[in-house]
Amino acid sequence: METKQASGVFQVLASEVRLSLFRLLVRHEPEGLVAGEIAKALQVSNTNLSFHLKELLYTGLISVEKEGRFLRYRANIPLMLETIAFLTEECCSGQPELCRQYRLESSVSPAVLPSCACGPKE
Repeated sequence: METKQASGVFQVLASEVRLSLFRLLVRHEPEGLVAGEIAKALQVSNTNLSFHLKELLYTGLISVEKEGRFLRYRANIPLMLETIAFLTEECCSGQPELCRQYRLESSVSPAVLPSCACGPKE
């Protein structure tokens, strides 16, 4: 992933509604959700939802598939993982003890952390 693409992803996810929308779709993988289900879950109007869906589609964070008269939206999990890797790939390079310490200090469960490139996974 290039910095320009990562910057676009972060810019789109800087919106509270879009971040919530993306996380909702991640939770509902691989089935995804239709627009009405998303609007109901997020308590947003169809017009507002349409605007946010368009932004997420443009960056590739989500995809859409027509199902009869409905549109089903899904999170782009590979792009999400590429974004996480972009953020973490150079973490504490050459200093595995520092990386392990930061992991212990964080409130994140070790089960959801990406593998540590600077040493063995805890």
